[in-house]
Amino acid sequence: MSESKVTSKKKKVVTSLYPSVVVIGRPNVGKSTLFNKLTGTRSAIVGDEPGITRDRHYGTVEWQGKGFELVDTGGIVPDEEAVIPSNIFKQAAIAIEHANLILWMVDARAGSTPLDEEIASLLRETGKPVLVVANKAESPKVFTAAQEFHQFGFEAVHPVSSEHGTGVGELLDDVVNRVDAPPFSEEKPKEIRVAIVGRPNVGKSSLVNRLLGEERVIVSPIAGTTRDSVDSYLEYAGENFCLVDTAGIRRKGKTKEMAEKLSVVMARKALERADIAILVIDGIEGPTALDANIAGYIQEAGASVIIAVNKWDAIEKDSTSLSRYEAQVRERFKFLEFAPIVFISALTGQRVSKLLDLAARAYQARYQRISTSQLNRFFKDNLENPRASTPSKNPVKVLYLTQSRGCPPTFVLFTSYLKNGLHFSYERYVVNRLREEFDFFAAPIRIVQRNRGE
Repeated sequence: MSESKVTSKKKKVVTSLYPSVVVIGRPNVGKSTLFNKLTGTRSAIVGDEPGITRDRHYGTVEWQGKGFELVDTGGIVPDEEAVIPSNIFKQAAIAIEHANLILWMVDARAGSTPLDEEIASLLRETGKPVLVVANKAESPKVFTAAQEFHQFGFEAVHPVSSEHGTGVGELLDDVVNRVDAPPFSEEKPKEIRVAIVGRPNVGKSSLVNRLLGEERVIVSPIAGTTRDSVDSYLEYAGENFCLVDTAGIRRKGKTKEMAEKLSVVMARKALERADIAILVIDGIEGPTALDANIAGYIQEAGASVIIAVNKWDAIEKDSTSLSRYEAQVRERFKFLEFAPIVFISALTGQRVSKLLDLAARAYQARYQRISTSQLNRFFKDNLENPRASTPSKNPVKVLYLTQSRGCPPTFVLFTSYLKNGLHFSYERYVVNRLREEFDFFAAPIRIVQRNRGE
């Protein structure tokens, strides 16, 4: 079943209100370093290894009260036939198509190369305005040598050092003037941050592309294709979503290259910033021990959880398949008994929009605050004469409870005695009763114990 038949709700990719400025260049000339410098973030992985950046990265730059959108792209190798380099080129081409201005980045130390000449030829064919950014021009000698790039006949040449900031101010002055940048606003629409996480090659990037309805991130059969955490913005059923495609999380001993290790770190950081985590597992392979480890990372981060069993279209099924598989998933993820399970196909679009509906519901549940009167009634009905056991020696009496915060929902139990604390079974009892009474859909509930007077 195609995505268009799955849902009738309106969905559109959200683009920036600012003019688009795209950074283009061959591998390892410093594009991501410039992106991080101008956006004031560390959202793009930087390293000496060529080809670290693969997907498009978007950020907003503010300069002298004006704003523009900056797009970082992977290193271009026009004639490369391998899967990943050719897809990087395709991603860069999409960014160029929507660009108001192109920043062509070159290495001033290395001087003009045959690959630079190829890229210059491609950029001329676009008909877009191009500024040459000659990077690594820290010394006066290199600064002067950068002038050779005038030979390509583009708008201007800006010698800069993206690492040290030399020449960056002059570059920004030129950019905001050429794109007629509008006033910068710090106001952002409320958005539901959804991190797509899982092992390598379970279909995370395919799912993001299917949800967006466009090829926003690179998909290939090569494990580890996605390295950065890539943000994409989507409006669906009146809600704004930020979908974060993350790198596949491997076991610690399996990550060898520095870029891979950084990818895992950034994936876990994306979880810490997320409201909702969609844990994608491979329906053909079934839930694994590594899936359970990743689920543990989600629990540590405190994100609400939706479990997406992908590749469901590729599984031979009978009338009991779904219930048997769900029982298998529940057995593996016993500590996520509150997480809904959705059986999807990123390839065909089967049930993928349901994930957005569930994410919107989970977001509302995650931030709800329970009033004092409701908690007093809940205490009287469930905790005043508890039906769960507490240690027989030095029994603990729960005096009252309060909600200390949402995101994730956290409740403080004030007790009469707390040398050893309440038994874990009592905490579980309280959490189960809270779920029965209030709709904390897909959200982890945290319990904090305190003595009276603390």
